[in-house]
Amino acid sequence: MGNIRYQQITPVKHKFTILLVDDEERILNFLKTKLKTLGYEVVLASNGMEALEQLREQPPDMVVLDVIMPKMDGFQTIKELRSFSTVPVIMLSARGDDSDRIKGLGLGADDYLPKPFNPDELVARIGAIRRRLSEVERKNPPNEIVTNDLKINFDERRITVRGKEVRMTRIEWLLLGELAGNAGHLMTYYNLMARVWGPEYLNDIQILRTWISRLRQKIEADPGNPVIITMVPKIGYIFNK
Repeated sequence: MGNIRYQQITPVKHKFTILLVDDEERILNFLKTKLKTLGYEVVLASNGMEALEQLREQPPDMVVLDVIMPKMDGFQTIKELRSFSTVPVIMLSARGDDSDRIKGLGLGADDYLPKPFNPDELVARIGAIRRRLSEVERKNPPNEIVTNDLKINFDERRITVRGKEVRMTRIEWLLLGELAGNAGHLMTYYNLMARVWGPEYLNDIQILRTWISRLRQKIEADPGNPVIITMVPKIGYIFNK
């Protein structure tokens, strides 16, 4: 992942609920204690099935999800989760190879952290996602953008492609909002990373490429030959009016 620049961690002022999902009780209890000390509300699940029940009954603000679990692993869990929820998800895995990371991001994870991890890094990543959620609520983008077969209604947070509504995850919405809100202008890799993921992720271009690919699958008529979101090699992307 990108280079995390740690800052002094301050307690959370408003209750923000995090669902921790892991089959290792030791990890659950440690993270619960640390996060509660910082002011987070924490709920626990020991496997994917329990997590999905929690998500349906009392949706949290964020999920920290382990990959390797019995009954239902993290990949199966997030695939099911994304059928009904856009809650931010950070995945954790002892398998740190790129294929698992790309798979997790492709299934809709907002972030992916290999085990063993520095607990302060996890806290920093949780904080970065939380800041993004707050920032998007304060933005005032244009009311509506229409280009090709794509229509974006920012007021209603509604996106239609060729007349059919398309569901977006939070990251997809943030990324599309940045690109469409600056239509016709080149957005550099680093500009997009800073605005969507935060300055902690400036060196992790693979995350950006993965999410651009996901966006193209949803809004382009031919994702292999995109016309709405085009790339300027080694520099960035342009949303074409």
